Amino acid sequence: MTIYLLRHGTTVYNLEKRYQGQRNIPLSDAGRDDIRPADFTTDVVYVTPLIRTQQTASIMFPQAKQVIVEDLKEMNFGSFEGRNYVEMEHDPDYLAWVNSNCETTCPDGERKDQFSARTCAAFAKLVDESIQAGREQLVIVAHGGTQMAVMERFAVPHYEYYHWCAPNAGGYKLDASQWPRNQQLTFLETVQYTKGHHA
Repeated sequence: MTIYLLRHGTTVYNLEKRYQGQRNIPLSDAGRDDIRPADFTTDVVYVTPLIRTQQTASIMFPQAKQVIVEDLKEMNFGSFEGRNYVEMEHDPDYLAWVNSNCETTCPDGERKDQFSARTCAAFAKLVDESIQAGREQLVIVAHGGTQMAVMERFAVPHYEYYHWCAPNAGGYKLDASQWPRNQQLTFLETVQYTKGHHA
């Protein structure tokens, strides 16, 4: 089975480098215009409850049925959401979080390891169900954090979390043939579905 793990297109928050987290921010007009249909089709695409993933999936896979998976949604950045690092450069809570390598709990939000456990469990369940159903591919449009958590946990070769930060409307093609044996996914290639990038 082949897995495509993709990130949503660009939002205004992405451009302004704001922590987006679980805020329901739509794609920007330019972000929407920049996405192109994927170079393959699927009958089902798994998305998150956040509109930016659903809008992205509808352009990449216009014929596909969308299935929402609650626990694939982005990390909850709590009181940091809606703000960028310039606005928080004197915020003691933010500085403490950054000094912890972003490993501590965001005020009123999640801790990175809690977020990773949540998204990886939801992802693993989808992979198991898809393999059991005999599907040839699994297509997910989620978030940058979701990608980083899943790839750090399951991808071979192994790299740490931030290595796997894909561009908007980009992501990873993975081979799941090793999954039933050891819950590993073989990284095949990066993919990018913006109009300036053609395979």
